[in-house]
Amino acid sequence: MSVVNISCYKFVSLADREDLRGVLLARCQELGLLGTILLAPEGINIFLAGSRAAIDAIVAYLRVDSRFADLEPKESLSAEPPFRKMRVRLKKEIITMKHPLIRPEVARAPSVGATTLKQWLDRGHDDDGRPVVMLDTRNDYEVAAGTFDDAVDYDIGVFSDFPLRLSERLADYAGKTVVSFCTGGIRCEKAAIHMRAAGVEHVYQLEGGILKYFEEVGGAHYQGDCFVFDGRETLSADLQPASGRLHR
Repeated sequence: MSVVNISCYKFVSLADREDLRGVLLARCQELGLLGTILLAPEGINIFLAGSRAAIDAIVAYLRVDSRFADLEPKESLSAEPPFRKMRVRLKKEIITMKHPLIRPEVARAPSVGATTLKQWLDRGHDDDGRPVVMLDTRNDYEVAAGTFDDAVDYDIGVFSDFPLRLSERLADYAGKTVVSFCTGGIRCEKAAIHMRAAGVEHVYQLEGGILKYFEEVGGAHYQGDCFVFDGRETLSADLQPASGRLHR
């Protein structure tokens, strides 16, 4: 397999999105990369595919900008690029929640890493003895591909429905530790910030989402595959296309 696929995001205030769009598009095209970069006032969201050298070059290029110096892409391999073109798009939000007071670029949500989460799930409680609730913040069709054992999901069609559904279930989380999770970390970070603002006392985001969990600990406590928004459609716990082929 010769194609390296990366995904990463950073919540950080971006006032120069127009300039960034042109510069990043030109650099990605020079390197022969395919994929999508989203730029919004709240940050950047990156999905790219290319050769090892090209991926290393674009990550190094991004990290020269102090705002992106700590980007930590999640990687997987494929035989072909799962994208058809290279796009850099300007958006109002890098993930749409429609709650302008939720600003992850100002302060991150508390997070739990994959290794620690697996230990909690192995034991059935966190380090303080509280029961752990896994909360899937993804859309219904993503959840259908696979999710954590006994995870709660709200059967939502779009992420902007999450705040309303949460408001109907807040009492469910009293005395428990909630771990919000999603594909790569971006939605579960916004969800965790919103949950804390709504009064959920013990809530964490899964750092790096399902893909980072797969990378670090495999598929323990997870059933099925992980839906991804590219031509691979779903990845198994070994980060390979679950169907074995690309869909275009």
